[in-house]
Amino acid sequence: MSNPETRAGAGGESLGDLVSDLTGDLSKLMRQELELAKAEIRQEAAKAGKATGMLAAAGFAGYLTTVLLSLALVFALGAVVPLGWAALIVAVLWGIAGAVLYTGGRARLRTVNPKPERTVETLKEDAEWAKHPTS
Repeated sequence: MSNPETRAGAGGESLGDLVSDLTGDLSKLMRQELELAKAEIRQEAAKAGKATGMLAAAGFAGYLTTVLLSLALVFALGAVVPLGWAALIVAVLWGIAGAVLYTGGRARLRTVNPKPERTVETLKEDAEWAKHPTS
């Protein structure tokens, strides 16, 4: 009876050589897949960076629009009341808007639960199953 390690395969190679080739091919495949994943992540990160830059620029443009519209409102009110009072009225309006946004944001933030409840429950179930896998 011959040893399986030394038995010749269909191509004249031993089983050990075939296993070695298979292991090497799998290792090469895994490295190539990892490199592909890295390249894809780099490409997506570059796209996300460009999109983030555009969103930041849009936010800045929106900020400037708000400032300039506020100034236009001050000057429009300045035609009816003194300019100082017009600026104060616009500032009070922005203060009210800020207070409303702050109150709403704070109320929503209080409803946020940082603990991932479903994940914790699933982990408990997995731990229980690991202790008693046949039940």
